[in-house]
Amino acid sequence: MRKLAHKARILALEICYQLDIKDNFSDRKVHEILKEKSADMDIISRASRIVKGVISNLSYIDSLIKKHSINWDISRMSYVDRNILRIGIYEMIFEPEVPDVVAINEAIEIAKTYSSHDSGKFINGILDSVRKAIANNKEK
Repeated sequence: MRKLAHKARILALEICYQLDIKDNFSDRKVHEILKEKSADMDIISRASRIVKGVISNLSYIDSLIKKHSINWDISRMSYVDRNILRIGIYEMIFEPEVPDVVAINEAIEIAKTYSSHDSGKFINGILDSVRKAIANNKEK
């Protein structure tokens, strides 16, 4: 199950990345991208739920990224890092079955694989700040 969830997060990152680059966060575009994928249906289904959740809550999620990324403008973040953060925050807030620590650790691992050498620390810092705020009921 963990491996399936990990693969779904990677697929969700790939889709969010494509949507972000084209600045087209529409359900139609998500559907077009998913039609081209040949992954397990459970992976596609979970990735789709993550992506649609990110899209539905994009303004709120981005406001949290802005609030918790001191001295970093969200538009200057790499597309990969920005979308890893979006997925991690989405899971922490809107996927109650995913423990915060799992969402953060997955985001760090994905960042280590798909982004720069220092991205894991960057991702961890922002997501941990969001996690602490959630724990203090400041964000929910």
